[in-house]
Amino acid sequence: MSIPNNLNMAVPFLAEDTGLPQAGILATIRLLEEGGTVPFIARYRKEQTGELDEVQIRTIEERYQYFKDLSDRKETVLKSMADQGKLTPELEKKIRNCLQKTELEDLYLPYKPKRRTKAMIAREQGLEPLADWLLQEEAVPDLQPAETFVRDNGGVENLEQALAGAGYIIAERIAEDAGVRAMVRQETWDRGVLRSRVTQAHVGSVSKFEMYYDYREPLKEVPSHRMLAMRRGEKEEVLRLAVEAPVDEILKRIRQRFVVTEDVRRPILEGVVEDAYQRLLAPSIEVELRLEAKKAADQGAIQVFVSNLRSLLLASPAGSRRVLGVDPGLRTGSKLAAVDDTGRFLDQATVYPHTGKGKVAEARKILLQLIEHHDLNMVAIGNGTAGREMEQFVRETLREAALNLTVVLVNEAGASVYSASEVAREEFPDLDLTVRGAISIARRLQDPLAELVKIDPKAIGVGQYQHDVSQTLLRKSLDDVVESCVNYVGVDLNMASAALLSYVSGIGEGLARGIVAYRDREGPFATRQQLLSVPRFGAKAFEQSAGFLRIRQGENPLDNTAVHPERYALVETMAQDLQVSLAALSGDGSLVSRIDLPRYQTTEIGLPTLNDIVEELLKPGRDPREAFQTATFREDVNSLEDLQEGMTLQGTVTNVTAFGAFVDIGVHQDGLVHISELADTFVKDPQEVVSTGQVVKVRVLSVDSQRKRIALSMKQESAKAGSSGSGRSKAPKKKRPVKEKMPQDAAAALAAAGFRVKRSR
Repeated sequence: MSIPNNLNMAVPFLAEDTGLPQAGILATIRLLEEGGTVPFIARYRKEQTGELDEVQIRTIEERYQYFKDLSDRKETVLKSMADQGKLTPELEKKIRNCLQKTELEDLYLPYKPKRRTKAMIAREQGLEPLADWLLQEEAVPDLQPAETFVRDNGGVENLEQALAGAGYIIAERIAEDAGVRAMVRQETWDRGVLRSRVTQAHVGSVSKFEMYYDYREPLKEVPSHRMLAMRRGEKEEVLRLAVEAPVDEILKRIRQRFVVTEDVRRPILEGVVEDAYQRLLAPSIEVELRLEAKKAADQGAIQVFVSNLRSLLLASPAGSRRVLGVDPGLRTGSKLAAVDDTGRFLDQATVYPHTGKGKVAEARKILLQLIEHHDLNMVAIGNGTAGREMEQFVRETLREAALNLTVVLVNEAGASVYSASEVAREEFPDLDLTVRGAISIARRLQDPLAELVKIDPKAIGVGQYQHDVSQTLLRKSLDDVVESCVNYVGVDLNMASAALLSYVSGIGEGLARGIVAYRDREGPFATRQQLLSVPRFGAKAFEQSAGFLRIRQGENPLDNTAVHPERYALVETMAQDLQVSLAALSGDGSLVSRIDLPRYQTTEIGLPTLNDIVEELLKPGRDPREAFQTATFREDVNSLEDLQEGMTLQGTVTNVTAFGAFVDIGVHQDGLVHISELADTFVKDPQEVVSTGQVVKVRVLSVDSQRKRIALSMKQESAKAGSSGSGRSKAPKKKRPVKEKMPQDAAAALAAAGFRVKRSR
């Protein structure tokens, strides 16, 4: 399939824009146009793309869409100008060759339909020739020629009005000149300053925006979290923002182009230049740059959210364990829900161990009965209200009963969202909301990915200013990362929910429901090929999805690997050449090592695909996520009052932001490790050092019980980073001189960012 003619500039444009090879870009565009998904192309079309990874392919997809939108806009602009009779060959060439939307809009601006302006009125009064005369390079002795434009019946009563009208025409020309706009835009971005002041109504008041009451920072250096914080302050009418541009330099450069005479016209033109800038250019460019800065801030904040979400989705699963899920509560009691090793709901109960001594013995009895009756081997406790109290109660009960069960505090963010969702109602129509929450908590321990995909990612609570950013871009970015994680891990075709299946490459919600309905009606799938019997499941869906679906104990051992069905014949040939069966080859390292890979290379199948096949044969059915690990909280530390400065604790990273990381240390209130306390070396990006779900050791720097704020440190002289439950502990990148821009005090950083850390569901 070839690229459409109107996009024949796409490949070189994308190559220059992304720095990626043209051959790989061309192949990727063709595969995308043919309906290929990013996970499928990245995994199964490596030879065609030159082994581009998911990030590179998504970049091509995004920039290709930008180019298509730009091409469509060009056609609209060209038609509009042609209809006006203003389209010249030179202009058409410029428009067709421009590669940025901003450049296109600058070229179109003089011809864009607009409301009635002062310059339009002046043209109607016949003052355009006067404007041309003022701009001509030849010297003139006086302004006498201008007096000929004074007409009693034309609305120009005197020389001053004539010159003013001509000035409006020149000012509009200056403001609509593509070169001038590009210069002003660049100068303002490079040397401009974002200024924030408190509004008159809030002078002297206390608010979370206090650090921005009188604040200045170079526009291009404002980080995402500060930009969004100031914009939120402006939206709440606490702050007033403005861009301070290098006005003198800008005016000097405009004068160099438009004020070329030294005669009597010079003062007039200098005034026109200043008017053009102050009245027309400056407000327009400020709006543009503030919008661009907002977009950049959105992308930065969304990237933080995406990174945190990826870490959370790929957190280590406890696996096939029989789990007791606990949704803790005080007055309303704690809900207990038992699930088997497949996540199937078994039983439930409610206990009240925190409402009086008379209830404790009964609660212990119910807890032990559930554990023993269903042969449970793990307990998952939500980390919300009464979570630590419930953990202590469970541990004491198990210790007295001499039972050795693993007890884990599980992040329950978004559990109530799931409980009230349509997905939960379909799964458990007869159960109470809180019982559904307890089931979800148990399943999160078994497989975080499979359970978290049922919840709107925004409800998981690992974002930064998520309500202030572009919701369209946020939704797409989060959907992309969920899709990426699901396909990276793979999905058990016979156990996955419709919610999980919907994120598999090429499937979507409709086919996911169809698969589950077929499975409920016909029983477990025996082969991947059986998917083609599902109504509306065609060859394209099969091509895109089959490699990411797993069938354990199926008829073909390759169905439990990431080997695509299109390569089954190749693997069967490998087995035949070794004179063994597929079952014998799968998982036998000594046999796999004997495969002579170059022997099987063809024009379509190269070493990248062959190496992937070997990797799958070595470890069929493997889970790429790291082994399960959890933090151990100190039993004598359950609340803020138990904390002391200098105390060393273990905790779990719950959120990573641009200014630091929040860590759950088991006291119902996350502590903040400010970016300056993450490591002994300079840290530019907290994601370099920590990730959501990572187990770390921290030292308590300070505790503000009144405002419920905890400042922590991970510096090595105080506390070394613990092993990562997700296996993604990272060393800082290249050392740089410290250029600290955030407040040193962790509590101030928390307030400035507008973060609310108090646990909520």
